[in-house]
Amino acid sequence: MIRIVEVGPRDGLQNEKRIWTIDERVQLINLLSQCGFSEIEVGSFVSPKWVPQMAGTDEVFRSINKNDAIRYSALVPNDKGMEAALRNGVRTISIFTAASEAFTKKNINCSIDESFDRFSPIMALAKQHNISVRGYVSCVVACPYAGDIAPESTAEVADRLYNLGCSEISLGDTIGKGTPESIQRMIQAVSQQVPLSNLAIHCHDTYGTALANIETALASGIKTIDSAITGLGGCPYGGETAKGNVATEKVLDLLDQLGYQHSLIRDKIEEAATFVRKISV
Repeated sequence: MIRIVEVGPRDGLQNEKRIWTIDERVQLINLLSQCGFSEIEVGSFVSPKWVPQMAGTDEVFRSINKNDAIRYSALVPNDKGMEAALRNGVRTISIFTAASEAFTKKNINCSIDESFDRFSPIMALAKQHNISVRGYVSCVVACPYAGDIAPESTAEVADRLYNLGCSEISLGDTIGKGTPESIQRMIQAVSQQVPLSNLAIHCHDTYGTALANIETALASGIKTIDSAITGLGGCPYGGETAKGNVATEKVLDLLDQLGYQHSLIRDKIEEAATFVRKISV
């Protein structure tokens, strides 16, 4: 069974020029809750100064109609964000770093080592409150500032997250430069450090290779895929070409074409996609 994590409400909307209202975000997540996802990323407890699209994540999280079969997660950048997540009853959080020093400095204004220092109080609170933690690694095969990333560099960062206590590590092709060959090499290196069952693939479709890369990841043994309804958004620090999360609808088509089992409900996915298209006009 392939597990799908819907990241549109966070990783998608954070890079949309139009800022969605809280009510629109709640409506979207309520529609997505009917689609068969195992996890929906609701938002991010970051400063509205830096990511205004994520303002009001606390209100969104409190307002959605939660389905007991779904994990509703939120990204936290620091201990302040973690405290906000706890106040709002979040049970699954995400933390983020990168396999590229240059990208980490541009994205969160610190080195990779410093990003791990920031994780310590978050992980302590997560352990204390029995919160599940997902770790994101950006630029797993290429960086807009440093070029190609060695598979060993990605493996090292993924290993550190796993040893820190992350139950799942999402491997992000942030600028969409990955190819089936580079994705395969990267997964092979990472899987020597972290079990495949604890890995997810997160592809951007900037150059039209996301589905081929996901197919490679599936063939390599990864069973969790991140996607965004209608291909919403991307990474605001990845440059102009970074936009374009892989569309959930395209992932659904790929899984059906290849014969993989999943829990997605096609007509509900289309209903949610129609809503996004209407709002985005």
